[in-house]
Amino acid sequence: MLVSRIVTLAARAAGISGQGQTLSQDMTQTAFDALNAMVGQWAAKRWLVYHLVDSTVNPCTGALSYTVGPSGNFNLSARPTDIESAYVSMYYGTPQRIDTALEIVKAREDYNQISLKSLSTFPSILYYDNAYPTGLVYAWPVPTSIYALTITVKMPLPQFANLTDDINLPAEYQEALVYNLAARLRVLYQLPIDAGVVALATAALGTVRAANTQVQRLKIPDAIGRGGRFNVYSGQ
Repeated sequence: MLVSRIVTLAARAAGISGQGQTLSQDMTQTAFDALNAMVGQWAAKRWLVYHLVDSTVNPCTGALSYTVGPSGNFNLSARPTDIESAYVSMYYGTPQRIDTALEIVKAREDYNQISLKSLSTFPSILYYDNAYPTGLVYAWPVPTSIYALTITVKMPLPQFANLTDDINLPAEYQEALVYNLAARLRVLYQLPIDAGVVALATAALGTVRAANTQVQRLKIPDAIGRGGRFNVYSGQ
């Protein structure tokens, strides 16, 4: 389905155009901009992204950090808002490759508690600073050239360049795009909330959520079960 068709259907569902009517250039541009803004918001939510992708630095260079985004060390088409998982590899590119998962540290304050950030040996944790326009990945201890570092991130959802672009998304996204855009258009044109549009938008997002949800197995650190002290960095 073309972007122009999504815009037409959303405008009709929102009640700002009728059968046989053509949107003005300004109304079309408003709907187009709102669509891109909405998809940009969706891209930050794991359950609205249908695929995860891996990106690898091989070999590591001994640097404290690596850039993430367009033309970065992790060369991705867009800067990710978060790292979903990460692992370090030995013998990368060979049949004997060994991958070891890294603990994701979510807060800069936790990473700052590391006293010797330049310590270089087998890494165990990874911290991601989602700076803009290029993010930064910090692995600790710092991996050397015998290791490869892989991060798993949300695949960017498309930003549309013009109305003739094809909507290259799974089929379940089409209705979600139409009715969620319609709900936003009613707000933009200061129209009352339409319960029917909201219900259809919510149901469509629920379908997308059901299709994309992946629930990890529950893991409890060993030290919690035995009443000991637990080190979040070593996992001991």
